[in-house]
Amino acid sequence: MMIPKGCVAVTVGQEQKRFVIPVIYLYHPLFLELLKEAEEEYGFHHPGPINIPCDVQQFSNVQGLIKKDNFFYNHHHHHHHHIWCFKA
Repeated sequence: MMIPKGCVAVTVGQEQKRFVIPVIYLYHPLFLELLKEAEEEYGFHHPGPINIPCDVQQFSNVQGLIKKDNFFYNHHHHHHHHIWCFKA
């Protein structure tokens, strides 16, 4: 499956559910916490997409909070074509 420009694929939880998210999420403090957990769990040197060790519901909650963070979104989200990034 093609990943849209401006997006990145991550896998979440033990079930390795695949999400395609806007790259800008990688800069949000809440997402940075998830990346820190991933680093502690898996390290940086592994093949494939970024693996996020939290459960899918927690990840979905973080996505919702990032979308509601108007200050972050308005200051870092210059291209609105990311809206169609989705759960794959």
